[in-house]
Amino acid sequence: MARTYKALAVLLTYPDPDLQRLAPEAVAVVAAEAMVPRPLVQALDRLAADIAAGDIYDLQEAYTELFDRTRSLSLNLYEHVHGESRDRGEAMVALLELYRTRGLDLAANELPDFLPVFLEFLSTLPEPEAASLLGEAAHVLEAMGERLKKRGSAYRAVFGALARLASARSDPAALAALLSEPDVDPNDLESLDKAWEETAVTFGPSDVDCPKASALVEAMNADPRPAPRRAGATI
Repeated sequence: MARTYKALAVLLTYPDPDLQRLAPEAVAVVAAEAMVPRPLVQALDRLAADIAAGDIYDLQEAYTELFDRTRSLSLNLYEHVHGESRDRGEAMVALLELYRTRGLDLAANELPDFLPVFLEFLSTLPEPEAASLLGEAAHVLEAMGERLKKRGSAYRAVFGALARLASARSDPAALAALLSEPDVDPNDLESLDKAWEETAVTFGPSDVDCPKASALVEAMNADPRPAPRRAGATI
């Protein structure tokens, strides 16, 4: 089991005073486990320093602008494939059941496809298994990293680290398909309305997958050992 996944999950949570305190500690965990190349650890350290020293209201506004208001940067993985369709709900129910079979109980306000939740789940698994499951989402994570890089966001370091942790590289065609989707400025209301009109019930092409619940269940069936229950906002 690798604490690096949990540390990266911490860095992707909504900024509050607890995160400002924990961010440098999270990077220290990543550095100690040495699963991520040093240049990426240094980039994560810069992100943690920004979080620790930043004005909390500015940090919260920037986080909301990126991950809550920008559809192409949603931290809900299934949104990149299923959008708001019924398929997404069914996939999340199956994923939630998988978490429960491994002893991970979610709070009432958390969605199972929320990336920090998924990373916390991975932190309870043997590292090769975690890296394999993360690889199922490689193209989604790399697309988000590219979009954050274009914006000059320090959060891109987290996605660079995740790309290195995944056991598989993204499929070039799948990555290109995701990057071809609209990346609309949430403050450009006219373009935002047009993007929603042109996009039916799915965000990405239907044949581009993120870690589907069926694939996760199949991968996990061979190892029924329970995982530790969720510990909360600690590393």
